[in-house]
Amino acid sequence: MSTIDVVVRLEDVTKVYRQNSVAVHALAGINLEIRKSDFAVLVGPSGSGKTTLLNMIGGLDSPTSGSIRVGGEDIGHMSRSQLSRLRLREIGFVFQEFNLIPVLSALENVEFIMLLQGVPESERRRRSLSLLQELGLEGLEHRRPNELSGGQQQRVAVARAIAAEPIIVLPDEPTANLDSKAGGALMDLMRRLNEEKGVTFVFSTHDPMVVERARRVIRLRDGQIEADERKTA
Repeated sequence: MSTIDVVVRLEDVTKVYRQNSVAVHALAGINLEIRKSDFAVLVGPSGSGKTTLLNMIGGLDSPTSGSIRVGGEDIGHMSRSQLSRLRLREIGFVFQEFNLIPVLSALENVEFIMLLQGVPESERRRRSLSLLQELGLEGLEHRRPNELSGGQQQRVAVARAIAAEPIIVLPDEPTANLDSKAGGALMDLMRRLNEEKGVTFVFSTHDPMVVERARRVIRLRDGQIEADERKTA
């Protein structure tokens, strides 16, 4: 497999936290490759390490030992400003609390990351309007988050993450605050974006519905990968 096809590579990654002078091993020797166009999910019981692993991939936390490469760059030796630039340009986040900016409209929220990237206004507007329409939000572009349902807010968050054209999107418990109908619609939407646009997704979840729709299931237990299965269909 070409290194170009590997979006993220973790080699022997460990993470140790200190709790009341006791060492807690959140991750213990993780070796993992995420390939371009993966639609993968991290699953496991609470405390298994999936959120820690997602944060590592996203550069929100640093390993105690081992190496993490995102887009071919070793992020373990990056400065805080270098990590900020990496997250801005290469990584899309979708948080379970949506994290939309309350005073901005749906359109402005989608444009925000591209504004920080320096994308010209006409291109920002074109990408944002196209995605909002594709995600079923046409006519809602100028509504603020408090004027949207939970499912609509989460779709705006997905549009914001994808509009910036990152190499990987990391949704953390994306269906946690949605009812089953809205959650299913959101997952179907992200699966379509994966299949039609080749967007790479790695989810962290407890939701069986998310696991069912994934094409790769990475099972964690006690900070280690217990199983890594690719579905054939």
